[in-house]
Amino acid sequence: MYDTPHLVSDVMTHTVAAVGRRAPFKEIVQLMQDWQISALPVIEGQGRVVGVVSEADLLTKEELRDGPDAAYLQLRQPVDVAKADALSAGDLMSSPAVTISADATLAEASRTMAQEGVKRLPVLDEVGLLAGVVSRADLLKVFLRGGDKIAEEVRHEIVSHLFPPPASVIDVEVHDGVATLTGRIHDTGLVPIAARLVRSVEGVVDVQFDLARETAQ
Repeated sequence: MYDTPHLVSDVMTHTVAAVGRRAPFKEIVQLMQDWQISALPVIEGQGRVVGVVSEADLLTKEELRDGPDAAYLQLRQPVDVAKADALSAGDLMSSPAVTISADATLAEASRTMAQEGVKRLPVLDEVGLLAGVVSRADLLKVFLRGGDKIAEEVRHEIVSHLFPPPASVIDVEVHDGVATLTGRIHDTGLVPIAARLVRSVEGVVDVQFDLARETAQ
């Protein structure tokens, strides 16, 4: 009914660059340059994701090129030091890969990125194969939704159920992502619930209220 992108599948990039385990170092660098991306899924078979190789993985070779002293090497994990000699995606990649399901919510994807400290997530379909990639920029697309569309969703999905007329009369306006609910309501105890629900609408930055209690006649 509304064009709210609730799921990862709604905002992800479907055309994806990926490499196999045997992809050589320079091929990986070239793909990242050509696609303007910072990480590549590593796949095998029909699209099973076995790892991710990132710019950070590649830069280990440059970081350790001039043979830093032992004190510096002790600050790095052994697996990172080993990547300095790696020549293929299978040796460079971080595994297991941090992935997300295509039917996960955008909030779940955001939390996964924050918890794992990554900027992009390979997206898996219902059978666990690579279906796309979702990035931080993709997740931010929801904030480009028009105010009129957001307001219409708030009215029909939230206000009409929590504050049905004629007991309550509410107008909804959205400007720059801020939803403002104005009018008269019968039960002010529902305002905190309304605030939580409105904030959950994709594209809402904040919610404000200018409401008066409807007195019994």
